[in-house]
Amino acid sequence: MFTGIIEELAVVQQIEQEGTNVHFTFQSSVASELKIDQSVAHNGVCLTVVKINGLEYMVTAVAETLERTNLSSLQIGDGVNLERCTKVGDRLDGHIVQGHVDTVATCTNVVDLGGSWKFTFEYEKNKSHITVEKGSITINGVSLTVVDSQDNLFSVCIIPYTYDHTTFNQLQPGSKVNVEFDIIGKYVAKLQELKEQ
Repeated sequence: MFTGIIEELAVVQQIEQEGTNVHFTFQSSVASELKIDQSVAHNGVCLTVVKINGLEYMVTAVAETLERTNLSSLQIGDGVNLERCTKVGDRLDGHIVQGHVDTVATCTNVVDLGGSWKFTFEYEKNKSHITVEKGSITINGVSLTVVDSQDNLFSVCIIPYTYDHTTFNQLQPGSKVNVEFDIIGKYVAKLQELKEQ
């Protein structure tokens, strides 16, 4: 489990294809603190550490993960938002994040509000992919609050700290992002669907 509070940016050092799997090697200052078989979120995608070497570590993404996320578009030198799993007893500063991406959305607009930035995202309609204004959403692993909520579109506002310390400063219209909808909302949507059957 994660909270959507990004620790740092990890940088892609190597990408290796093996069958339908892709092994990503990242450089990070927290690499030496990681353990083999530990879960780490990369742009909101929960991946398992399989190798550690100094300040570098490797994770493996299977075909299902590559098809559902934006990881397949990563290139050497790209930064990703990094978060280690939550420790029991820590403060839950963001919201409950599983690291299980629901869909990829497209950034459709970025507005500089002179002190913050408003990003708008559009995604394919799906009854279980819902947002509510002032509800929680995870974009590339970052816990955020929904501003504008529509059927398949929502916006978020980004403060300068988040803009400077995550990959949000690299996003522009057309950028693809990983989205994890709020787990409570997903359960409510599923219960409603079962009730209607």
